[in-house]
Amino acid sequence: MQLPKTVESQTKIRFQDCDPFNHLNNGSYINYFMNHREDQLLNHYNIDIYDMAQKLGKSWVSGSNQIAYLRPALLMETVTIESQLIHFDTSNLTVEMRMYNSDKSQLKAIIWCGFVHFNLLKQQREFHDTDFMNLFNAIVLTVGTTTFEARLKQLKQQTVKM
Repeated sequence: MQLPKTVESQTKIRFQDCDPFNHLNNGSYINYFMNHREDQLLNHYNIDIYDMAQKLGKSWVSGSNQIAYLRPALLMETVTIESQLIHFDTSNLTVEMRMYNSDKSQLKAIIWCGFVHFNLLKQQREFHDTDFMNLFNAIVLTVGTTTFEARLKQLKQQTVKM
Protein backbone atom coordinates (compact mmCIF):
# COMPACT_ATOMS: atom_id res chain seq x y z
CA MET A 1 0.00 0.00 0.00
CA GLN A 2 1.36 3.40 -1.00
CA LEU A 3 1.17 6.10 1.65
CA PRO A 4 0.00 9.60 0.67
CA LYS A 5 2.67 12.26 0.37
CA THR A 6 0.23 15.14 0.76
CA VAL A 7 -2.57 14.89 3.31
CA GLU A 8 -5.62 17.11 3.54
CA SER A 9 -8.44 17.97 5.91
CA GLN A 10 -11.13 20.59 6.36
CA THR A 11 -12.09 22.54 9.44
CA LYS A 12 -14.27 25.47 10.39
CA ILE A 13 -12.84 28.73 11.77
CA ARG A 14 -14.25 29.19 15.27
CA PHE A 15 -15.25 32.35 17.14
CA GLN A 16 -12.78 31.95 20.01
CA ASP A 17 -9.89 31.92 17.52
CA CYS A 18 -10.82 35.18 15.79
CA ASP A 19 -9.89 38.81 16.31
CA PRO A 20 -12.43 41.67 16.60
CA PHE A 21 -12.58 41.87 12.77
CA ASN A 22 -13.81 38.25 12.52
CA HIS A 23 -10.48 37.15 11.01
CA LEU A 24 -8.56 34.18 12.31
CA ASN A 25 -6.06 35.59 14.81
CA ASN A 26 -2.46 35.40 13.53
CA GLY A 27 -1.34 33.20 16.45
CA SER A 28 -4.27 30.84 15.95
CA TYR A 29 -3.16 29.85 12.45
CA ILE A 30 -0.37 27.79 13.98
CA ASN A 31 -2.87 25.95 16.20
CA TYR A 32 -5.03 25.07 13.19
CA PHE A 33 -1.99 23.87 11.25
CA MET A 34 -0.65 21.78 14.16
CA ASN A 35 -4.04 20.21 14.92
CA HIS A 36 -4.39 19.25 11.26
CA ARG A 37 -0.92 17.67 11.14
CA GLU A 38 -1.38 15.72 14.39
CA ASP A 39 -4.69 14.29 13.12
CA GLN A 40 -3.25 13.38 9.73
CA LEU A 41 -0.15 11.71 11.21
CA LEU A 42 -2.46 9.41 13.12
CA ASN A 43 -4.96 8.88 10.28
CA HIS A 44 -2.49 8.21 7.46
CA TYR A 45 0.77 7.08 9.08
CA ASN A 46 -0.41 5.62 12.40
CA ILE A 47 1.86 7.97 14.35
CA ASP A 48 0.45 9.10 17.69
CA ILE A 49 2.99 11.62 18.93
CA TYR A 50 1.46 11.77 22.42
CA ASP A 51 1.39 8.00 22.84
CA MET A 52 5.00 7.90 21.64
CA ALA A 53 5.99 10.53 24.19
CA GLN A 54 4.33 8.62 27.03
CA LYS A 55 5.51 5.13 26.11
CA LEU A 56 8.95 5.82 24.60
CA GLY A 57 9.81 9.23 26.01
CA LYS A 58 10.45 10.44 22.45
CA SER A 59 8.62 12.77 20.11
CA TRP A 60 9.21 15.89 18.04
CA VAL A 61 9.41 19.41 19.36
CA SER A 62 8.97 22.61 17.38
CA GLY A 63 12.28 24.11 16.38
CA SER A 64 11.14 26.87 14.03
CA ASN A 65 8.16 28.27 12.14
CA GLN A 66 8.05 30.50 9.09
CA ILE A 67 4.57 31.69 8.20
CA ALA A 68 3.05 34.01 5.62
CA TYR A 69 -0.50 35.33 5.89
CA LEU A 70 -1.87 35.95 2.41
CA ARG A 71 -5.64 36.32 2.83
CA PRO A 72 -7.79 36.30 5.96
CA ALA A 73 -9.56 33.17 7.11
CA LEU A 74 -12.98 34.32 8.30
CA LEU A 75 -15.25 33.40 11.20
CA MET A 76 -17.25 30.21 10.44
CA GLU A 77 -15.49 29.73 7.11
CA THR A 78 -14.59 26.16 6.18
CA VAL A 79 -10.93 25.96 5.20
CA THR A 80 -8.90 23.19 3.61
CA ILE A 81 -5.47 22.47 5.04
CA GLU A 82 -2.83 20.44 3.20
CA SER A 83 0.50 19.29 4.56
CA GLN A 84 3.53 17.37 3.41
CA LEU A 85 6.99 16.49 4.58
CA ILE A 86 9.38 18.50 2.40
CA HIS A 87 12.73 17.67 4.02
CA PHE A 88 14.21 15.36 6.63
CA ASP A 89 17.52 14.20 8.00
CA THR A 90 18.65 12.04 10.90
CA SER A 91 16.92 14.17 13.55
CA ASN A 92 15.01 16.99 11.81
CA LEU A 93 11.81 17.32 9.80
CA THR A 94 10.50 20.22 7.75
CA VAL A 95 6.77 20.18 7.03
CA GLU A 96 4.98 22.56 4.71
CA MET A 97 1.33 23.31 5.43
CA ARG A 98 -1.02 25.40 3.33
CA MET A 99 -4.43 26.80 4.25
CA TYR A 100 -6.95 27.45 1.46
CA ASN A 101 -10.60 28.30 1.21
CA SER A 102 -12.84 25.23 1.03
CA ASP A 103 -12.40 24.56 -2.71
CA LYS A 104 -8.66 25.41 -2.68
CA SER A 105 -9.06 28.27 -5.15
CA GLN A 106 -7.59 30.83 -2.73
CA LEU A 107 -4.39 30.36 -0.72
CA LYS A 108 -4.76 31.97 2.71
CA ALA A 109 -1.54 31.06 4.51
CA ILE A 110 1.57 28.91 4.26
CA ILE A 111 3.87 27.71 7.01
CA TRP A 112 7.13 25.80 7.15
CA CYS A 113 7.50 24.03 10.49
CA GLY A 114 10.82 22.67 11.62
CA PHE A 115 10.65 19.79 14.09
CA VAL A 116 13.46 18.20 16.07
CA HIS A 117 13.25 14.57 17.15
CA PHE A 118 13.74 14.76 20.91
CA ASN A 119 14.28 12.38 23.81
CA LEU A 120 12.11 13.80 26.59
CA LEU A 121 13.70 11.58 29.24
CA LYS A 122 17.28 12.55 28.45
CA GLN A 123 16.37 16.10 27.36
CA GLN A 124 18.42 15.86 24.20
CA ARG A 125 18.15 15.48 20.44
CA GLU A 126 17.29 11.96 19.27
CA PHE A 127 18.14 10.28 15.98
CA HIS A 128 15.35 8.85 13.84
CA ASP A 129 15.35 5.07 13.81
CA THR A 130 15.41 3.01 10.61
CA ASP A 131 11.62 2.63 10.51
CA PHE A 132 11.14 6.39 10.62
CA MET A 133 13.84 6.99 8.02
CA ASN A 134 12.13 4.46 5.71
CA LEU A 135 8.74 6.12 6.28
CA PHE A 136 10.15 9.58 5.59
CA ASN A 137 11.83 8.33 2.40
CA ALA A 138 8.46 6.97 1.26
CA ILE A 139 6.45 10.14 1.94
CA VAL A 140 8.82 13.08 1.41
CA LEU A 141 7.68 15.42 -1.35
CA THR A 142 10.15 18.18 -2.06
CA VAL A 143 8.92 21.50 -3.39
CA GLY A 144 11.77 22.43 -5.71
CA THR A 145 13.15 25.23 -3.58
CA THR A 146 15.14 25.43 -0.38
CA THR A 147 13.99 28.81 0.96
CA PHE A 148 10.63 29.85 2.33
CA GLU A 149 10.68 33.11 0.37
CA ALA A 150 11.27 31.32 -2.94
CA ARG A 151 8.49 28.86 -2.14
CA LEU A 152 6.10 31.69 -1.30
CA LYS A 153 6.87 33.34 -4.63
CA GLN A 154 6.35 29.99 -6.40
CA LEU A 155 2.93 29.47 -4.76
CA LYS A 156 1.82 33.03 -5.51
CA GLN A 157 2.65 32.50 -9.20
CA GLN A 158 0.71 29.21 -9.21
CA THR A 159 -2.40 30.79 -7.65
CA VAL A 160 -2.32 33.65 -10.18
CA LYS A 161 -2.56 31.02 -12.95
CA MET A 162 -5.59 29.31 -11.33
